[in-house]
Amino acid sequence: MINLNRLAMFVAVVECGSFTAAADTLGTTKAVVSFNVRQLEEELSVALLTRSTRRLALTEAGERFFQDCAQLLRQAEMAVEQVRSGHSTFSGSLRVTASVDYGNLVVAPALAEFARLHPALRVSYQASSAHADLIAERLDVAIRVGPLEDSRHRANPIGHFKLAIVASSSLLMATGTPASLQAMAALPWLANRSGQTTQWSLLDPEGKPHTIRVRNVAHADTASALLAFVLAGCGVAALPDWLLDEHIKSGRLHILMPEYALPGTEVFAVYPDTRHVSAKVRGFIDHLRDSVARGS
Repeated sequence: MINLNRLAMFVAVVECGSFTAAADTLGTTKAVVSFNVRQLEEELSVALLTRSTRRLALTEAGERFFQDCAQLLRQAEMAVEQVRSGHSTFSGSLRVTASVDYGNLVVAPALAEFARLHPALRVSYQASSAHADLIAERLDVAIRVGPLEDSRHRANPIGHFKLAIVASSSLLMATGTPASLQAMAALPWLANRSGQTTQWSLLDPEGKPHTIRVRNVAHADTASALLAFVLAGCGVAALPDWLLDEHIKSGRLHILMPEYALPGTEVFAVYPDTRHVSAKVRGFIDHLRDSVARGS
């Protein structure tokens, strides 16, 4: 019978990129990890990794085996969680990913609080602008902002936030505060690289939609980078409310045409569609939803 510990060591080597890093993660020695991976290859009569002085790489068989092992280990962890689900504390590991800005400002603090409440739980947080492969990277939960594209996973709503069109005091001193949608559209705009939209739809106080076309003068791939451009007076941008409070209160930024509203943006917790959802995943999703509700 294949030793599950050897499977876990093999997966750790792939995820960490080296035997040394895997040993550090697992709390053992490089020699132990190397021996067990070598034994696993001998038992399977298949080379899983190609080794050189500079890097490790998966063989074709190793790539397929890694995907299966990662899923098998996840299922084993979930089986343990199901047995322990009646207890008030969570244990094992919880791996969470989120977009850079929303993750660092909203998700990471909530995850830190959740970890403090459950000290037996080992948490891991990964901020990324790209959508991670939950199965391949053995992630438990992804917090995603905006419309969902991946139907292979389950999704629970976490909350929503609003976008506001903002400009700096210095820009408005140079251009004047726009008194109409057309005047606002004529200002230099900044765009999120993932959207690069040149058209915005806003609702007036009666709920009637109005569309404006804008000219983008710069792009950035995160909301915090766009905020830096706005603060420098480079242009106006539509930014999330959770990023703006401090700057609005200080007077460095101003909301333009506040009587017109942009559509809200939904936030979801996405997790693998498995037969049993672990108690720690359900617990964290509930905790994050409560944290977002308290902050709204």
